[in-house]
Amino acid sequence: MGELNVCSVLVTGANRGIGLGLVQHFLGLPNPPQWVFAGCRDPKGQRAQELQNLASKHPSLVIIPLEVADPSSIKAAAAKVGEHLGGSGLNLLINNAAILKLTSVDTEKLETMIEVYTTNTVGPLLLGEAFLPLLKKAAQGSPGSGMSCSKAAIVNISSSAGSIEDVFLWELVHMVSYRCSKAALNMLTKCQSLAYKEHGILCVTLHPGWVITDMGVLGSFKPPVTVDTSVQGMLKVLSSISEKETGTFLDWEGKVVPW
Repeated sequence: MGELNVCSVLVTGANRGIGLGLVQHFLGLPNPPQWVFAGCRDPKGQRAQELQNLASKHPSLVIIPLEVADPSSIKAAAAKVGEHLGGSGLNLLINNAAILKLTSVDTEKLETMIEVYTTNTVGPLLLGEAFLPLLKKAAQGSPGSGMSCSKAAIVNISSSAGSIEDVFLWELVHMVSYRCSKAALNMLTKCQSLAYKEHGILCVTLHPGWVITDMGVLGSFKPPVTVDTSVQGMLKVLSSISEKETGTFLDWEGKVVPW
């Protein structure tokens, strides 16, 4: 297994949960990235306090205002990241930001479907488009011919709740809009992998596990996986995958998840 050795990474939804965990672990790597870009909706707000505290201790951490449901915010974020990088590219784009609505088949509404799809599926699509020039630049500037997450990659954080075969936790919660949005995100990953292969950009979907976060805790049911365990596992997976895994759906332990 190789070491994850990236010069630059952008994590969306970075102010809490898995996103914050990813930022913390990137900063704590033996050879941390030169730039860690943390995207969140309200960088100066109370919910970003932990991120602000981290940024005060780590000059390499740059908090980027980013609303993934707003195309103009995405374009502004790409421009800001590009300014910091100068002539360099972005090695790793991690589309982590997501929302969840606890709806059932009987109570789902047009408004919630559109809201959840916009954040969970359309956001990662538009982020891929906006950051493609920086990802291409990173791929072109990296030695070797193979693909890797140290070179240039898009990582879409999905869920086995969006697996049509697994339908993870159906007995516990239906959350139809969330499931549909993640199934669509999985297809987006496949499309990105095919479209961006010629540019040397690896694209993969990851299921982080059922993780103890604000979004993961469902009523009295406590998820079995901690943020630390999930993030450590995902970074290990990202350090080991190559062009063979582009366009695949893996979990935080590196196992293949059925579509």
